Parts: sequence; structure tokens; C-alpha cells
Amino acid sequence: MIRVLLVDDQPLLRSGFRALLDVEDDIEVVAEAADGGEGVALARKHLPDIALIDIQMPGVDGIEATRRIAADPALASVHVVILTNYGLDEYVFNALRAGAAGFLVKDIEPEDFLHAVRVAARGDALLAPSITRKLIDRYVTVPLGGGSGSGLKELTNREREAVVLVARGLSNDEIADHMVISPLTAKTHVNRAMTKLHARDRAQLVVLAYESGLVTPGERSGPAA
Repeated sequence: MIRVLLVDDQPLLRSGFRALLDVEDDIEVVAEAADGGEGVALARKHLPDIALIDIQMPGVDGIEATRRIAADPALASVHVVILTNYGLDEYVFNALRAGAAGFLVKDIEPEDFLHAVRVAARGDALLAPSITRKLIDRYVTVPLGGGSGSGLKELTNREREAVVLVARGLSNDEIADHMVISPLTAKTHVNRAMTKLHARDRAQLVVLAYESGLVTPGERSGPAA
């Protein structure tokens, strides 16, 4: 059962999302919150698999709520998915930097919304390669030096190569083909890199790769999205 926390200051939107989720046999809405502060408190109480959090709310907004969840070791298993009206913007990029696993635009089709919840529950990032590159190109012009550089020294050459390929938008199967290894080995390289770099998920691994300078903004080598 996928346990979901809804955090949005608009009751009508929360009710709409809940109505979609409640009819699914494998999804359960465990709590609702009207602001980020309450959302973090309920995340600690219920330990949901997914926290769907509106990015712009009065008081504690979605970015700060994401940051608090990501910083709490007790909430390491909670995958934050940002809800936004606007799509690609600096708020979304900052939410990814704060630890969000991805984002959804609120006018998403219902079947796509349900699919996204299940994808996030598996621990996969909700970021298409083309969207990732647009965000990175727009909001990262130079390596940001977010403190992840020292972690790169802990990576093996193969792990470093896997991180670069993740940042370019490749799946584990595509990484396996590129590196001429099995998909299981590719997944192992990615997971070990995430552990060493203290990345919560693949979305954060992508951001860390660019912030550290391992991959350069605007770089276009490698398979296209």
C-alpha cells in the first residue's frame, strides 16, 4: 500500500487529489495539511511513502517543507513530489535542490497523476531528461559548489561514469548498454553513488552532478532526450 500525504492550502484541490487517490486499491491518503509546517509535522507522525506538496503556500512554503523533510533522518523514506501551477521555473529547481524527487503540474491528466505517484513510490525521479536539462541550463550557469565535491572523491571511476549518465537522463538499462554491463550492475553503481553523495534519489543526484561541476550546464554529449 502506497501511503500519501497531501499538503496544499486550497481545500478544493486537496479534495480533488484525494478523490482520485482514494478509489485506488494500492494507494491510501493518510493525512492532509493546509501549510508546509503542518505537512512536516504530519510527515513525522504518519511516515508516508509520498508527500505531495504545493510549492507556493503562505507561511512555510513547499520548498522549505521539502528542505525540512530532506534534512530529517527519520524521514529518509519519504519521497517529496512538488505540485505546481507553473511548470518549469526557479521554484521547481530550488525544490529539487532541497530534495524533492520531482514535480507535477496541477492540470495533469488523472491517469498520469496516478502513474506518477506509483513511480515516485518506487523511488524513481519524476523528471524527464529534456525537462532536467531545461532546468539545469536555465538556473545553473556555473558549478554552485554545494558541498558535494568532496563526496565525488569517494566515487570509483565506474560510479562516476554512472552519475554522469544519470545526469544526462539515461535509465539504468541505457546506462548498462552504454557501459557494457548488466542492468543490475548499473543499478548498483547508481545506488552506491547516491549513498556516497548523500543523494535521496536520482533527481538529487542529477542536481549534485551539475552543482559539483562533474557535468557542465549546456553540455550536449551523450544520448539525446
